[in-house]
Amino acid sequence: MFSYMKRGGHFYRQVFCLAGPIVLQNLITSMLGMADTFMVGMLGEVPMAAVTLANIPLFVIQLFIFGVQSGSSVLHSQYWGRRDMESINRVLGVAMWLVGTVSALFAAILLLWPVPFMSLFGNQADVIQLAAQYGRIAGLSYVFDAITMMYVAAYRSMERPELGLYILVASMVVNTFLNWVFIFGNLGAPAMGVEGAALATLISRMLELVIMVCHARFSKGFRIDPKLLFCPGKAMFRRFFRYSGPVTLDETMFGLGTSVFPTIMGHMANSTEILAAFTVAGNVDKVCMVVSFGLGATASVIIGREVGAGHSDEVRPVGMALVTMAALCGLGVGLLLFLFAVFAAPAVVFPLFKMSAASSSIAIMMMVVLAVVRPLRDFNSVNIVGVLRGGGDVAMATVIDVVPLWLVAIPAAFVCGIVLKTNITVVYLVMQLEQVGKFFLGVHRVRSDGWIRDLTRSDVQKEGVS
Repeated sequence: MFSYMKRGGHFYRQVFCLAGPIVLQNLITSMLGMADTFMVGMLGEVPMAAVTLANIPLFVIQLFIFGVQSGSSVLHSQYWGRRDMESINRVLGVAMWLVGTVSALFAAILLLWPVPFMSLFGNQADVIQLAAQYGRIAGLSYVFDAITMMYVAAYRSMERPELGLYILVASMVVNTFLNWVFIFGNLGAPAMGVEGAALATLISRMLELVIMVCHARFSKGFRIDPKLLFCPGKAMFRRFFRYSGPVTLDETMFGLGTSVFPTIMGHMANSTEILAAFTVAGNVDKVCMVVSFGLGATASVIIGREVGAGHSDEVRPVGMALVTMAALCGLGVGLLLFLFAVFAAPAVVFPLFKMSAASSSIAIMMMVVLAVVRPLRDFNSVNIVGVLRGGGDVAMATVIDVVPLWLVAIPAAFVCGIVLKTNITVVYLVMQLEQVGKFFLGVHRVRSDGWIRDLTRSDVQKEGVS
């Protein structure tokens, strides 16, 4: 039944070598993110809830960036299979134009109308005011982050995942240090509270861009052609929107959808305690996601390379092996998360965040639920982001990712939280219905051969490159 798992040591070593730096990168980022949350949490539950509220719209733009990054990686990986460096430059150019424009527009909205915009996501005036202070500065950071992430995606797709590790580790170390300086007023700096956390984020993202520019200037592994970067051509724009557009739409719709959940929580009774608990549980969840994120990025590279190289007969069993690995890893991570939620968090973590008894109880419930659904979430993540997208099945991947979220989980959460006014446990449980739907749809799709599509060869002669 699991004969597709017998792939030899070379395959698993390759997966480990590609996924390892990505897992380590995201683990360090998540752990330092926990440190940031801890420092903001030391200011109290209201500032922590405010940062959570501000991160609702910021999460949407972050996922838009990730969507363009993932969409460009689909083409990058398949062009890398053909060693077509000119087309890789053109794809990178399209991606940078797209994320640069959208992130700048988003930053302008947060800068000019922060309070009215943040009022859309919560109902407590003190939390909204602090959220506006944070978002006004933090929104600018995504303009710099967007450009850097497109460059990192190109390198990752060319089987060089270490670059992202170096850049993000340097950025997050600086971010954490500056948080300590600006939030609390250390080393002679003024104590800026949540604005200090936002300023630290902005400076660290600017550092990322400086490192990226220096690397692009001196790197010999991949030469950027400025002409192709700034003028990628109409044909590549068309190809990008045709094949990468669904991925970008997927991540944007996913970001908007998942942002509805904390918005619903922000309009429930005891929203401050709920949002504080959601922040802590969410940061723990980010640590738990690092394995599936690494496997997903690795799957996209391996699957895309094999499709681009014309090895279609190997693609399906490789995809099945990768999603099975994801589910098994999720089972192990879920067990560890359950033990952490029940034993370690109440004794060690919650007192550090100065959380109330109500917030602590809600956070435990959220982490237990996340532990139970972890295998499904890891399977879904690697299947959608890595296997189906890497195989070129971008449209169906979007359907599987978005439909259960918008047609099942969001309506159920809205009815329970806003209409019926049930408690947060019921709301959080129905939020997980999307994972069940994604799992069954995803299993059906990956077991077929309809998801294997070479996007780099179709219509090449017809389109040309202009």
